[in-house]
Amino acid sequence: MEHRQPLDRVARIQADWRRERPDVDISPQGVIGRLHRLAGQLTEELCRVYSRYGLSEGEFDVLCALRRAGEPYERAPGELAAHTMVTTGAMTKRIDRLERAGLVTRRRSDDDQRGRIVALTGPGRELIDQAFTDHMRNERNLLNLLTPAESETLEALLTTWLSRLDDPRPHTPPG
Repeated sequence: MEHRQPLDRVARIQADWRRERPDVDISPQGVIGRLHRLAGQLTEELCRVYSRYGLSEGEFDVLCALRRAGEPYERAPGELAAHTMVTTGAMTKRIDRLERAGLVTRRRSDDDQRGRIVALTGPGRELIDQAFTDHMRNERNLLNLLTPAESETLEALLTTWLSRLDDPRPHTPPG
């Protein structure tokens, strides 16, 4: 006797659409719908760690971008925006909050007196080092739900897919 897994939420939605709209190919929903659900669940799990340190996801990103810069752990706000993929307006709000918390400082740029430089403070560096260590432990726990081979295959597939989405040139589907 064949043992069938129960339908997950996406499969149930697809079954409904197959019944209601048999004229539409709903197969992409199997991948996109599951990725969308997975992204939401992963974000929730990751944000739990950030909140332990009093940080939002965006603030964690800013502190990580500063820490990755290496000594003296500073970047211009526009550079931070580029390294975190947010607008400069959103970046200003994040920097304001981090500055009020004593985790970063702002100063005028030595090269351009109109420009500003954002730098990690000592407490900011300590906090992000601890938070990042916990973040990596959390990511490892999440990935441990897959075998090493599954994780490696998934990373390769996602890397390929993302590179094709990021490349503006038209692509012919493989195969």
